[in-house]
Amino acid sequence: MSTHQFIVMWDMYGLECCENITAAMQAKTWNALKGTEDFVRIPNLMHLKLRAQINHQRHYEIYLVDVEKDITVSDITAMFERNPQESADTIRRLGHCVYSDRVERQAVIV
Repeated sequence: MSTHQFIVMWDMYGLECCENITAAMQAKTWNALKGTEDFVRIPNLMHLKLRAQINHQRHYEIYLVDVEKDITVSDITAMFERNPQESADTIRRLGHCVYSDRVERQAVIV
């Protein structure tokens, strides 16, 4: 597989969650095949959506995005720290929207 899938979640205050789903699933599968009981945390999309819905005043957005295999969570986090608006626009353009409570500017009627 040449890409990894990430869950990326942010709100009006910045990036809140960035998880590599592919790596977590691979680790869980390998642990099951090896018969080990090592705990592997896989992000629960429903928990993230519930958090976003309950805290609607923070205007969360959740996206699934496929990235090249050599891109890490640290890379995406650094990207959001350097330029949050461009990062959000890039994820919106390339990713699949799971949840969005994004505030769109309404037309001003004079």
